[in-house]
Amino acid sequence: MTDAVRADTQPPQASDQYVQSLARGLAVIRAFDADRPVMTLTEVAARTGLTRATARRFLHTLVELGYVRTDGKTFALTAKVLQLGYAYLSGLSLPQLAQPHLEELSLKLGESTSAAVLDGTDIAYIARVTTRRIMNVGITVGTRFPAYATSMGRVLLAALPPAALEAYLAEAEIKPLTPRALGTAKELLAVLDIVRAQGWCLLDQELELGLMSVAAPVYDGPKVVAAVNVSLQAQSVAARPDPESYLASVAREIVATAKLVSADLTARG
Repeated sequence: MTDAVRADTQPPQASDQYVQSLARGLAVIRAFDADRPVMTLTEVAARTGLTRATARRFLHTLVELGYVRTDGKTFALTAKVLQLGYAYLSGLSLPQLAQPHLEELSLKLGESTSAAVLDGTDIAYIARVTTRRIMNVGITVGTRFPAYATSMGRVLLAALPPAALEAYLAEAEIKPLTPRALGTAKELLAVLDIVRAQGWCLLDQELELGLMSVAAPVYDGPKVVAAVNVSLQAQSVAARPDPESYLASVAREIVATAKLVSADLTARG
């Protein structure tokens, strides 16, 4: 039963509180996915384990309610199904929305992941998944670093309107924190142009020697409101057969994760 969404499976502990018709209706909705966005009645019945007659009743009920559309032969979900998850999403904060995506990415890459927001001239960590400590300073929720010296900070700075970026540069004290780091506003602006163009940022041992990170922006609609990143050990990256290809793959993963968080945040409203 790996490829079907069974509707006739009994609950772990059957009781008079269990409404089988509701369970079957939800199974019909879950039967549609990215691989099967449009299905015939026969396909829905097969996916759910329902008879054709029962599947037909549920499908046409959902059509009447506006959750499913039909051309007379096939069926597909409508955007109204998004309302079913809205109540859940609307009660979640940005850190709560980001955390499961960071956990999934951390598990996939075997590296620490984080989310942060811009607060004055610093970034402030709002979510964190740690696999091992790779910095001299432990990072937890609430930790702050100079925005210009971090990958997430540069992603956030790159998204600022010109006037806000100018105000930041007037207030921030930009100085190199390691021998590999930039140390002037002019250098920072050049880097921000690159970050803005490519949509992500790679930081190579500028906050602390031995530490690399890759970050991407999180959007709430058209506005960048946060950033997410992956922390890497420079020595481990250098030891890989093709470090550049590996970093490119990490960049793709963090951009994809940022898009998932953005989608949840935008759906939350």
